[in-house]
Amino acid sequence: MTGIGWIGSLIIGALAGWIAEKIMKSDQSLLMNIVLGIVGALVLNWLLIAIIGTTLGGWIGQLIVAAAGACLLIFIGRLIRRKT
Repeated sequence: MTGIGWIGSLIIGALAGWIAEKIMKSDQSLLMNIVLGIVGALVLNWLLIAIIGTTLGGWIGQLIVAAAGACLLIFIGRLIRRKT
């Protein structure tokens, strides 16, 4: 999350994790929401840069990317749990 800073990353991560939690109908703690939001943003930003060469900028753009990335991580986590 470039240009947002640590506090902004925590806020966006928490919001994105909470949004992903509601979309995916999962039950996570606040700390897990923050982690999912931040890691989801990192993963999806990396994928967007690798595929199209750019990512969404600003707070709103990063919130969208982080929420989508967190949803992706929740989905992957569910797939892994079903296989074991």
